[in-house]
Amino acid sequence: MHSQTRSQRSIFGMIWNPANATLTTLFAPLFLICLLLFLTFNTQPAEGQTFRMLYVFTGGVDGDDPTAGLTMDAAGNLYGTTQSGGTGGCQSNYWGTGCGTVFRLSKQPSGWVLTTLYDFQGGTDGKYPAARVTFGPDGSLYGTTPQGGPGACAYLYQYLDDGCGTIFQLRPSPVPGPLGQPWVDTVIYGFMGGSDGATPNGDVVFDKTGNLYGTTTNGGLDSCDISSYFCGVVYQVMAVNHGWRENVVYSFTGGSDGDEPSSGVIFDTAGNLYGTSGPVFKLIPSGVHWTENTISQEGGRRGLIFDSSGNLYGSSYPDGNVFELTPSENGWVYTLLYRLSGGSRAALSMDAAGNLYGTQFNVGAYGHGTVFKLTPGSGGWTYTSLHDFTSSEWGYPLSNVIFDAAGNLYGTTQTGVWEITP
Repeated sequence: MHSQTRSQRSIFGMIWNPANATLTTLFAPLFLICLLLFLTFNTQPAEGQTFRMLYVFTGGVDGDDPTAGLTMDAAGNLYGTTQSGGTGGCQSNYWGTGCGTVFRLSKQPSGWVLTTLYDFQGGTDGKYPAARVTFGPDGSLYGTTPQGGPGACAYLYQYLDDGCGTIFQLRPSPVPGPLGQPWVDTVIYGFMGGSDGATPNGDVVFDKTGNLYGTTTNGGLDSCDISSYFCGVVYQVMAVNHGWRENVVYSFTGGSDGDEPSSGVIFDTAGNLYGTSGPVFKLIPSGVHWTENTISQEGGRRGLIFDSSGNLYGSSYPDGNVFELTPSENGWVYTLLYRLSGGSRAALSMDAAGNLYGTQFNVGAYGHGTVFKLTPGSGGWTYTSLHDFTSSEWGYPLSNVIFDAAGNLYGTTQTGVWEITP
């Protein structure tokens, strides 16, 4: 870990700095003894992490900008999306070329091998996927694209008809498709940009009966600014008669309930939904349209996680507040756990011991981002940098962290997929 490296450099600086030459001459024997003791006990990182890049995208047909994070299957394969790259004909001043991809990384004896499962073409199939993919009850992969699809959303994209976004399903195919891709893409819903929502960005989640839920940052019933942007919705997509039907369970107003949710929703054990839209909200099933309760005005837009006791954890950007929400008889109690310098743009993750993990974008020893760990203790939470990205490591992580069964950590940067091994 880098804190020890910096400590070693500071001691060498004290010994060999010409300004301290007299001090060094007088106390050289003592310094040498202390130095030997220091190196004996500090040559290994405290937790022994090993960092490596598993794959670095070229920005060509294999994709680019894999910033949404990863999903792991039971065999340990990694799945993710790239927001650009691929063979699609999309051109964007922001994203570059290509319409984005869905990929799989499989561990082989020769190393990690990338397979492009689907290559977006930028039409009704969507483009620029910006969220993780999720395995559904049927074993298919599900995800969203914020643009493309059948809808007309010129009011959102500088008066260019780039579509209002899609929800897609990817299924393995026994015969590769016309582009040689091993999975088949089906758009199960294309947003139309009105009351049904527009620009889905967050992850999707399934309930116990197989219905799919997520959020859109635009669309809905209420306008949220002078440009006629709308406040966003929480949607449900139900499988009916061999097809899919969308139902808006809540439309944000831009008031105390917040607006423009961008990180998806999660379920509690009772079937209620939770998410962030600035404030933290709870949605209780109540017929077609669910009942909304704002449980905390202090929240953010980075997403939420539960611990095994039913407490909620989240973080806010740019202030960097890592917080806990604890249920009580009178509502939910907000506790500030830690304030991250520079904030975090990704949701947190928690291991079985109750430690929190996350990434930061442009902080750290080299200014290219960090992977961090927050450890609870009697005196509060302790921050540890597990890795500080350098420019040669293709840094600037925006994703959350996931774990495998052995406790290894995985995530993405703007150009690649990384692993940290304890």
